[in-house]
Amino acid sequence: MIEFRGVTKRFPDGTVAVDDLDLTVDAGKITVFVGPSGCGKTTSLRMINRMIDISEGTIELDGRDVNAVDAAELRRGIGYVIQQAGLFPHRTILDNIATVPLLLGWNKGRARKRAAELMEIVGLVPEMAKRYPAQLSGGQQQRVGVARALAADPPVLLMDEPFSAVDPVVRESLQDELLRLQGDLGKTIVFVTHDIDEAVKLGDKVAVFRTGGLLAQYDEPGVLLARPADDFVDDFVGRDRGYRGLGFLSSAKLPLGELPTVALGEPAPGGEGWTLVVDGSRHPQGWIRGVTGPVGADHLVPGGSLYDVTSGSLRSALDAALSSPSGQGVAVDGDGAVAGSISADDVLRALEGVRKGEAAA
Repeated sequence: MIEFRGVTKRFPDGTVAVDDLDLTVDAGKITVFVGPSGCGKTTSLRMINRMIDISEGTIELDGRDVNAVDAAELRRGIGYVIQQAGLFPHRTILDNIATVPLLLGWNKGRARKRAAELMEIVGLVPEMAKRYPAQLSGGQQQRVGVARALAADPPVLLMDEPFSAVDPVVRESLQDELLRLQGDLGKTIVFVTHDIDEAVKLGDKVAVFRTGGLLAQYDEPGVLLARPADDFVDDFVGRDRGYRGLGFLSSAKLPLGELPTVALGEPAPGGEGWTLVVDGSRHPQGWIRGVTGPVGADHLVPGGSLYDVTSGSLRSALDAALSSPSGQGVAVDGDGAVAGSISADDVLRALEGVRKGEAAA
């Protein structure tokens, strides 16, 4: 657990970057600091590992004042991931990842073995071990940065806008990878971003900072979206916060409708209606309409996103319904097989039910 108690950072020119911050970062969870440029989120993060000194107040890490610990010792026990990965350009990927274990006195064989294990964990193939950072894509470099931060198995991981320099598709992949890793490792993670979408996707709790280093609101993402504390938070979260908030509402009671299907290679049912094409395991492959004869891969129309009934939210259900060419969202079970259909009207009715329930409460 990390506790900020009355923490202030005042620079020599009088600028107050962080102003009397009180905040508790829960152990084993992802806490996201988000806000506009100059709001003190990165300064707050860097005071945890003493990359920036505290002017007033205290930060405690598992009950110990960070200022009472030798700075180098403190940093060796905290993983740190930054934008652009910050890799050593003249060291191989394997040796970049092994850096901290070697500093901690591990022998080279043990450190490299740990590095190889981490390459697999973060999704890097073994063939990359002897390459250099310049030979990797931006997304791959960020994976190396995450692996290096995890190399000595630190309980705390600090991440300062680590995915902001990559394109949106790679960024989403890295976010998903981080959530997968966190599910396996359960680290205490403090993550800085300026992107509210990234914050609500990753954070177990989200701290919204306003200009001047003041904490505007600190809540779970669903609460933040549903009940912003003031106009600043409301404006920062954005006008589509209601749509984002659907991601935190359960779709467990959504009804599933029938869905006409046909297997690849089987005769098309004919007619002008849409039919979902599945493989031998009933996994969705795409849609057809107006096709005659055996159904082939060249007949398929892309089917949009899928709604997983085992872990779905109202947002994923609505996304599936709106992205489907047929107007019927495809619901799948935990094995990815077709479970039925969902419609946008059903999602909106379910949302109305949630709102009525909140009003009654």
